[in-house]
Amino acid sequence: MTDLVTVEDYRRKSRRVLPAVLYDHLEGGAGDESLLARNRDSLTAVRLRPRYLRDVSVRDQRTTLFGRQHSAPLAIAPTGLNGAIRPGGDVFLARAAARAGIPFVLSTPAQNTIEEVSREADGDLWFQLYVVERGLAEELVARALAAGYSTLVLTVDVPVNGLRHRDRRNGFGLPLRMTPRILLDGARHPGWSTRFLRSGMPELANLTASAATGTDAAHALLRRQLDASFTWRDLAWLRRLWPHDLLVKGVLHPDDAARAVDCGADGIIVSNHGGRQLGEGPSTMEVLPGVLAKVDSPVLVDSGFRTGADIVKAVCLGASAVLIGRAALYGLAAGGEAGVDAVLDILRTEIDTTMSLIGATRIADLDRTYVQLPASWH
Repeated sequence: MTDLVTVEDYRRKSRRVLPAVLYDHLEGGAGDESLLARNRDSLTAVRLRPRYLRDVSVRDQRTTLFGRQHSAPLAIAPTGLNGAIRPGGDVFLARAAARAGIPFVLSTPAQNTIEEVSREADGDLWFQLYVVERGLAEELVARALAAGYSTLVLTVDVPVNGLRHRDRRNGFGLPLRMTPRILLDGARHPGWSTRFLRSGMPELANLTASAATGTDAAHALLRRQLDASFTWRDLAWLRRLWPHDLLVKGVLHPDDAARAVDCGADGIIVSNHGGRQLGEGPSTMEVLPGVLAKVDSPVLVDSGFRTGADIVKAVCLGASAVLIGRAALYGLAAGGEAGVDAVLDILRTEIDTTMSLIGATRIADLDRTYVQLPASWH
């Protein structure tokens, strides 16, 4: 019997196995971190409205997204510095997603290269782009295209880095500074320390492998000092570079969603960066209905999702899929590749159970009749 039966169980274990500096980086948010709570509170505030005496003996949570079928309305979100949590973390996440039949989004600041992940995982691979320098961005896009990635995800909510006070207090960054405090904390977490010593210091592999970058770009990416001059005009430039599906991630305003589609985006990801950028911003569930009312293209959502019921609620509102970030990383920290498998199994089981309990047999059946929104959202 295991005591790891929910995503929350994996979160608690990840806190035990990771040094504080890494757990704080994983768990922390921007500013006073109140947006972390708002993301969760808004999901709790949406109530499910079950319909009974229906035949729910067979359920099917398969969903079609951009012409490709997936096992669930779920994807693994782009997250950086996963190799500091587990060496090979990006490959582990990608392989787990492939086995689960869902997309994996590789982040620009990954510790495994675009090409390495493509060789090691045969699932639906998406690439998330941070624009640090235009020449570097063009090269990364070309590499993702050559490696067979199906979808490009442009993150737009990082013109500057959010005020992440935990990271600032801990002096977090790469390379990790081996202060006496970190060395002592590492000694208290021997499993992590052993893996760290065997694998060496994680690097920003996509920049190391790039011919168009140097140490300045790497340092800028670590500090999230991206190209703050990137505008709608540049989105049109990126659209010309990428011939496949293009998503814009970090949208919180309906008018921005509409403009992104007008500039050629194939879909929108409603995201507040997991509460890690503008700490005073809205929760994604609060703004999701307004974005959906403004665009006809697929709309995905992330930030704060921890259960299958959370995912069902978002789909009932009209989201095409939900991206999970921290939830997958809790599994990675607690159990490596097998831990990610377990977290994905938990979420898919919870989706299936929730659908049965509300009287829905297919993802396509889920709509607003199954949810009750807080009166304050109207």
